[in-house]
Amino acid sequence: MIETKIYTFHFANTKIRTTAVALSRPPTSQDVRGLKHAECMTRMTLGAPILSPARMQLRYLTMFAAWENHRAIDEFLADTKLGRALATGWHVRMVFLRRWGYISELDGLAESEGGQNPEAPVVAVTLARMKLPQVPRFIRWGKPVEELVRDHPGKTLAIAAMRLPRTVSTFSVWHSQREMVDMVHGHSSVPQPKRHATAMAERRRKDFHFEFTTLRFRPIAEYGAWEGRTNIVPI
Repeated sequence: MIETKIYTFHFANTKIRTTAVALSRPPTSQDVRGLKHAECMTRMTLGAPILSPARMQLRYLTMFAAWENHRAIDEFLADTKLGRALATGWHVRMVFLRRWGYISELDGLAESEGGQNPEAPVVAVTLARMKLPQVPRFIRWGKPVEELVRDHPGKTLAIAAMRLPRTVSTFSVWHSQREMVDMVHGHSSVPQPKRHATAMAERRRKDFHFEFTTLRFRPIAEYGAWEGRTNIVPI
């Protein structure tokens, strides 16, 4: 069972060797004090052509992690080689709000925790383990959703990530929880607003994944800059 107080999502421009080591040997609770779980991945550009270098960017490392407290995060960023590499980029610190689905590494998360203010900024993270024979179907139904999120006026940042062969993730920051929920249910005032809802119906019909979760967080602090941007989380 995972018991944690703080979550982070990190983005950094790194050396290919740094990324390769993180992908093959991600940090664990045994070697990083206060770390509960970490997922290291490479960045993907949402909506990019399938056969494109933008689908696996080895010079861009992402990490989603669960921690005991802020002190553990600060020590990791200051005192470890991987942490110092990630500290050159941007990260957001978050508290958990809501969960759909299940990932074994995050076993024990409640379905909901804390208040749900529809007008407050929110961070959405998806994490999935693919069924490899289902990858062509996932690409067919998932790419239109990537484009919907990428182009949606309610988000301030949206990025995908992956770790071969099975792990895929998305990360997005929204001006408000209401705008994110409207996107999910196909109620946004954008072209083809039902792309996400249609893909989710297809997933329910025949799942692309053997594990999948969507997590909702309240952002509490951001650090650094990402591709020249700061203040990514709406105030």
